[in-house]
Amino acid sequence: MNLDRRLLLLVKQYPFPFIASVVFGVLGGAFLIGQAAILSSVISAVFLENAELTNILSLLGLFGIISVCRAVFSWASQSEANRGTLKIKKLLHKRLLLKISDLGPPYTGSTGSGQLSAKLLRGVEALDPYFSQYIPQIALSLLIPLFIIFAVFPADMLTALILLVTAPLIPVFMVLIGKAAQKATEKQWQALSRMSGNFLDVLQGLTTLKLFGRSKERVRSISEISESFRHSTMKVLKVAFLSSLALELVSTISTAIIAVEIGLRLLTGSIAFKPAFFILLLTPDFYLPLRQLGTKFHAGMEGASAAKDIFNVLEKKGFQKTSAATPSSLPDISKEPIIFEKVFFSYTGDSSYTLKNVSCRIAPDGVTAVTGPSGAGKTTFINMLLRFIDPQKGRITLGTADLQKIGRDEWQKMISWVPQHPYIFNTSLRENLLLANKDASEQELMQAIEYSCLGSFISSLPKGLDTPVGEQGAGISGGEAQRLSFARAFLKNAPILILDEPTSHTDPGLEKQLLASMNQLVEGKTTILIAHRLSTVENADQILVFDKGSIIQSGTHSSLLQEEGFYKSALQVFEEDSTS
Repeated sequence: MNLDRRLLLLVKQYPFPFIASVVFGVLGGAFLIGQAAILSSVISAVFLENAELTNILSLLGLFGIISVCRAVFSWASQSEANRGTLKIKKLLHKRLLLKISDLGPPYTGSTGSGQLSAKLLRGVEALDPYFSQYIPQIALSLLIPLFIIFAVFPADMLTALILLVTAPLIPVFMVLIGKAAQKATEKQWQALSRMSGNFLDVLQGLTTLKLFGRSKERVRSISEISESFRHSTMKVLKVAFLSSLALELVSTISTAIIAVEIGLRLLTGSIAFKPAFFILLLTPDFYLPLRQLGTKFHAGMEGASAAKDIFNVLEKKGFQKTSAATPSSLPDISKEPIIFEKVFFSYTGDSSYTLKNVSCRIAPDGVTAVTGPSGAGKTTFINMLLRFIDPQKGRITLGTADLQKIGRDEWQKMISWVPQHPYIFNTSLRENLLLANKDASEQELMQAIEYSCLGSFISSLPKGLDTPVGEQGAGISGGEAQRLSFARAFLKNAPILILDEPTSHTDPGLEKQLLASMNQLVEGKTTILIAHRLSTVENADQILVFDKGSIIQSGTHSSLLQEEGFYKSALQVFEEDSTS
């Protein structure tokens, strides 16, 4: 489906404001014809028939009423177009947010934040001129000239024929120049997206760039991209000015032809003054909607270019299968094991599987540790447990219930998640903690703080829990952010607990405290622990060792030490490093 059809389908979602816009615009055009008719009558009466003011007062009054009506309908036409456009923008914002949420972390983690924000904010806003101006103008540029031809035809057939012949020249020139404008605008939009992504990367990585002495080089890079964007913008403006020149030239020459032929016929007496003046008044307004179509076409081009990127996101297939409705009774999560049965998964959709033939049983009320070298498939395994992705082959069950037949939202409510790099939002510490349980009491909040060893840190802050935190946890350390994540898990108190390197960013003393807290946290829960530190792995009830997307070893700490393999080798390396 081409881009224009996709955009028109959006208009069909809310057709009535756009229909009203066209109807009001056409009524404004009808009143324009009435203005021309009354004005030609008034001038003819005054200058040719020497009419007194009293004789034309009624016509002047009618002219004033029609002028006011035309202004009101013109305002109403634009107002309705704006109303319809606002609804479409809200719809696109909602669809984009839902789609990005549905695609989940596997998509957002592989896409630049700057480019995503450009699509979501600047991209949707760029569609405003396309829907509020260009779409209604397509209908108005056809209907208003037709109304004028119908008004001119009884007055002078020859002029009506000239109008019919010359009118198509404007759309022809608009299409020919518009193709070049569209290509230039697409390049401009791509340059803007790249510039947004680069600028955000530089801001987020400014510390790293400074330490490696590469900040000036990055500044030059942004300068080059900005210059590229400037050149793209100037090319768009060149084409736009060329288009305006061509359209103005065609309409001016066409108007001049009609003015000359009307003037010559007036001299010969083959046409009366009143219809001649009426036609001359309407001729510029006959070409005006066609010229405006060209102008508004260029105004909407940036939005059309942005729409390509927006539709690419909306049509992207995620890694999740459609979930069925939540069953009326969920299995008892605290008693049922999570079972992987010959699970395969590939991010690319081909045979290069990230997970291959993974089969395992995660016992309830126990700790299952997941370890292995970097890139072994541990994160993909956890993303599957979190239901951000679903198996492409095989299945996952909770007891005998297929996990994909449990509603995704309902399943995620049953999980507490302590990531390696927790995200701290730009709000107060209290709000950051209450994300886990908005209905938590003050007593529950203080208990979670105590369990996660945050008490002394919070008491040292000037506003305590109401102290604001900067973007991405600015103002607090990595260890403090990790403890906040622990406190969230305590507050949520879900039956399934997933921990990703829970003691990273902590010193040995704090690590011992958090391990003691973790023992309280995991009690009575199905716990999955991703870790490399032996202090967090060796006490697990089961250890799964991943390598190249497959489980190559499984068992307890003591049983894995009895067999040759990755686990024993990693332990020996760890012990050598500890003694050296």
